[in-house]
Amino acid sequence: MTPAVEVRDLHVRLGGAPILAGVDLTVAAGEWVTVIGPNGAGKSTLLRAVGGLLPAPHAVSLFGTPLRALRPRERARVVATVAQSPVVPAGMSVLDYVLLGRTPYIPPLGRESAADLAAVREVLDRLDLAAFHGRELATLSGGERQRVFLARALAQGATLLLLDEPTSALDIGHQQEVLELVDQLRRAHGLTVFATMHDLSVAGEYADRLVLLADGRVVAAGPPREVLTQELLATYYRAHVRVIDGDHGPLVVPIRPH
Repeated sequence: MTPAVEVRDLHVRLGGAPILAGVDLTVAAGEWVTVIGPNGAGKSTLLRAVGGLLPAPHAVSLFGTPLRALRPRERARVVATVAQSPVVPAGMSVLDYVLLGRTPYIPPLGRESAADLAAVREVLDRLDLAAFHGRELATLSGGERQRVFLARALAQGATLLLLDEPTSALDIGHQQEVLELVDQLRRAHGLTVFATMHDLSVAGEYADRLVLLADGRVVAAGPPREVLTQELLATYYRAHVRVIDGDHGPLVVPIRPH
């Protein structure tokens, strides 16, 4: 089966500094893969390169098509990104913001169609946001806003979802709410999820596979139980932790050094 994401020998330099230094990885269609790693490892840069937001024309393929062969509108129909802190225009309503996800389907100088509005309303219903459609985004709670950001991505109709630290600003209850929703939608609609996360226990609970990035390179990859080990976390995070086996994956507990 053609992989959803294929990255081969990806190098990225920003401001003259090397950020990614020869990254190789594959994400199967329908899989949830989460990239972990210490601060500055290049996690967000990798996600942006896969999403076409950084120049990596020869290193990335999506569903068998080289990224360089996809025009921006075509790419937007394949991959949708939920950034850490999306820019929200002041005064914008939930409905108008989610409608931005239909941009790849609206002709230049055209307006949204009845089909676009129907697609957006379906997504709002699916994410329990229909009652908020007229509300300004600024008036919503963090968890509600995160669901709206997800709704915009789903309204694109893309089959690859890129999530950059999707729960970093949320309390533990809203973290679970958002991630459970993503997993339900993935299973129901055959989505592929490629994410970055700081919380190692949460990453291990939801991902099929983890990719550990350090100094711009992949240093470990595999099921959570193979990657979230005390040895690897001590080496690459310089962290003192205890790893406890949970029902869905390893639970990483920080402990004070002796």
